[in-house]
Amino acid sequence: MIRDLIYTVRGTQVMLDSDLARLYQVETRTLNQAVTRNPDRFPERFCFRLTKEEDEILKSQSVISSGEGWGGRRKPHRAFTEQGVSMLSAVLRSKTAVTVSVRIMDAFVEMRHFIASNAAMFEQVRGVELKLLEYQKTTDERFERVFDYMETHDAPRQKVFFDGQVYDAFELLVSIVQ
Repeated sequence: MIRDLIYTVRGTQVMLDSDLARLYQVETRTLNQAVTRNPDRFPERFCFRLTKEEDEILKSQSVISSGEGWGGRRKPHRAFTEQGVSMLSAVLRSKTAVTVSVRIMDAFVEMRHFIASNAAMFEQVRGVELKLLEYQKTTDERFERVFDYMETHDAPRQKVFFDGQVYDAFELLVSIVQ
């Protein structure tokens, strides 16, 4: 369940304040107050506010709800990196916070291992995609040359004879392509 709450924002895996508050069984407001009271523990690389655009993108992807409680959110979500999540357990000081933080750290580590162990496969897939795009481009160019030739040339008078029958190769090609 925790893995589903880890998002990639600005190229970094993060968790949102509202999701963490739910896991830690505190209000989002309480969690954010703890962060505000301890700014030295939460430098920008541990915790940052999403921009309004990032917040809107996550909302449009149905990752986060459009409002929390009666009044909704006044500020964009805070995003916590793995280190920021670890620091939260220290400032919240509850048994639940410690237990949940351990589970979250395990989820981050598991995701890192998954990415590292599958990096070669991701690279192979990327290579296959590039080759497919190159092949598609070459094929499209060849078809364009055939279409251009068919538009600019008249059908040849010479026919192809095969097995006692007469074939017009140009007309056959035109009918196959069309």
